[in-house]
Amino acid sequence: MAISIVMPALEMAQETGKLISWHKKEGDRIAKGEPLLEVETDKAVVEIEAPGEGILAGIKAQPGDVVPVGQTIAWLVQPGEVPPTDVAPTKSARQVVNAPAQAAAAQAAGSSTSSAGAEIKISPKARRLAREQGVDLAKLQGSGPGGEILASDILAAAGSPSALSTSTPVTAAPAGTLEKSSTIARLMAERTTHGWTTVPHFFVVREVDAGALADIRARRGPEIETTHGARLTYTDLLIALVARTLVQHPRINASWAGEGVRLNPDVNIGIAVAVNDGVVAAVIPQSDRAALGEIAMQRRDLAKRAEAGQLRPADLAGGTFTISNLGMYKVDAFSAIIIPPQAAILAVGNIVDRVVPVQGQAGIRPMMILTLSCDHRVADGARAAKFMNDLADAIHQPEKWLR
Repeated sequence: MAISIVMPALEMAQETGKLISWHKKEGDRIAKGEPLLEVETDKAVVEIEAPGEGILAGIKAQPGDVVPVGQTIAWLVQPGEVPPTDVAPTKSARQVVNAPAQAAAAQAAGSSTSSAGAEIKISPKARRLAREQGVDLAKLQGSGPGGEILASDILAAAGSPSALSTSTPVTAAPAGTLEKSSTIARLMAERTTHGWTTVPHFFVVREVDAGALADIRARRGPEIETTHGARLTYTDLLIALVARTLVQHPRINASWAGEGVRLNPDVNIGIAVAVNDGVVAAVIPQSDRAALGEIAMQRRDLAKRAEAGQLRPADLAGGTFTISNLGMYKVDAFSAIIIPPQAAILAVGNIVDRVVPVQGQAGIRPMMILTLSCDHRVADGARAAKFMNDLADAIHQPEKWLR
């Protein structure tokens, strides 16, 4: 029986979806659960798996098409079967539906099998990179679970001549050439432009002593690594402290709703995660109620999925406040762009030893610069300053907040 492939609803209130690409071509034999197509939503590019087995036929949507949610865009049919009459099959579909041997041959030549016919486990992001870089997947050994090929494997292989496909030479673009952005990079560009041009930003900067953060990380880190299998980071500590501080400052955790301010019932902290072709904000829901070990474990899992290109729409939805930490890149301070409809984002700099007053004397302390970007429609300078004061107190006395 034919199986309808429809434009999926991946987010609440989603009315349409944009087809980015088909991983298979018309006439290919498809296995259930096999990556079939990519769809762009407002927050991410999502890979859609095949809902069943069959031969791909009757394709009605092409890359770039915006399709209403629930509309049939193709069918999976069995050998000898034609797509239902409401979707007129193309000439190539009729040919292959009546010739299953051709479909089997097309499957054997697909990008998900090696030259020996064995299945290749590869993440969606890595598959895209392999196409862009011209890397021959049959020559790679993946470093992921079960030998899965990750994006990092593709990037490493791109510098090795032995892993490059002879049919797709990779050459450096001449100076002045326009480098075409990936879909993720384009989405990021659109969102940051929208955020910067529509949100009236103002900034509050505070330098804080991070010595107590270093102490609690040293004390609790080994236990959390043993119980949760995750290394405790400064980002984890900041997520926990920021979330608990936001409970006392609901306007900083609010959203601009067009006609007024919406106070969010939950504190869902987004973490800016760098991927190869952009930045995504993965969300830890109800961060104010999560234990430190749970935050560390969720942050680790989100980072791994982001690296593998396997983030789900739910991982990117519902954020009420975002933290962007560039300390690991030795950046002292910076200002971040707010992600609408959120009202604020916290930029975190590197922890550096500086000479500061300590009980009236010059001393050396590990200092960190925090910059809060705020939406002036939602919060004014006084509210932002009070939030930063309480956050600084939490960083100076984390044990009081993380019992």
